Amino acid sequence: MLSKGFEVEMYTGTPDGEIVGLSDKIVANLHGFVREPDSRNVEYTTAPLYRYERLLCELVRPRRQLRAYLHQLGNYTLIPGSTLALAGSDRFYRSDPGNPYHSYIEQTYGTTVVTASIHINIGISDPETLMRACRLVRVEAPLYLALSAASPFLDGNVTGFHSTRWGLFPKTPAHVPLFESHRHYIDWTEAQLEKGTMQNVRHLWSSVRPNGDHRPYSLNRLELRICDLMTDPIALLALTALLEARILQIAQHPELDPLQYSLLPASDRAEALVALTDANETAAAKLSLDAELRHWRDGRTILARDWIEELYQEVWGTAKQGGFSCFLLPLKKILREGNEAQRWLKQIEQGHDPETVMKQAIQTIAAEELVLADEICQPLVA
Repeated sequence: MLSKGFEVEMYTGTPDGEIVGLSDKIVANLHGFVREPDSRNVEYTTAPLYRYERLLCELVRPRRQLRAYLHQLGNYTLIPGSTLALAGSDRFYRSDPGNPYHSYIEQTYGTTVVTASIHINIGISDPETLMRACRLVRVEAPLYLALSAASPFLDGNVTGFHSTRWGLFPKTPAHVPLFESHRHYIDWTEAQLEKGTMQNVRHLWSSVRPNGDHRPYSLNRLELRICDLMTDPIALLALTALLEARILQIAQHPELDPLQYSLLPASDRAEALVALTDANETAAAKLSLDAELRHWRDGRTILARDWIEELYQEVWGTAKQGGFSCFLLPLKKILREGNEAQRWLKQIEQGHDPETVMKQAIQTIAAEELVLADEICQPLVA
């Protein structure tokens, strides 16, 4: 098994769905939480762990601590979803007015970056294996977006996207190639920094990227960045199990490398794969599991849900051999009942408005999280 860790961004606000910036207080008084450029969301990071059972508690415990602290501040809670669902996209609320990088972000992107998401980090020590994994995960990243989509609203409106976050997010730089080697990644990154298309090594906002303590030179993990905020930690672990199994497969079978295994013409295969994947990301942001995608292996059209079902069958043996196949099972429920965005949109079809849907979601998630925390984590020490 590989090490796994999460970066979790969440909004804070009121039970009525109003998103309120509290990150300055949270970061000052709670260990393990860090600021985002806008004060209305806050981030916590889990340590890299191997066992899914331990990861479950590490995902839930900080939220339990944060909810308890928010209650001390007043009638505040955590808000699900990955966009400013009911209001607030008209202005930026700076969390650190003196930070020049935050100034650049606000001036360049505005509130299109004021989103909440999950970044999944999987440990891979060998840089060339990491690059192969990045290539495979990049062309399949739209499937993880389809499973996690949770942002169908913005400013109180139904947007037409299942993931409004990824539909609007300013992927930067605008064109990111499939990195053919570690050297290619180093040279490309240095060129972007010189041209100013990246402000620093962190300023690579694509669906997946190599990560490490001294990018681009020293790398130790793959970071999947495309997923919306999945409030159900069990569902998140299922998605992570799919990702881990896929990475184990590419590590064991280098011939799965899209640059080798795709039937697209070899002469411009790398660019064709990027174009195909970009189009698939756009389609998945729009219709998630019901999106029509093109398969990177042969260019055939396939529904996202059918492609995920194919992958599920393909990775089951690998996950079983690794001892974590049981964690894949909740994917079946997502395919059957829909992701968070689809479940919310079903309530809209039944006559509810976004405000009602979000209020109900806030209550439901808080209650489910409390039960889960009591079941899997030790009680907090007063």
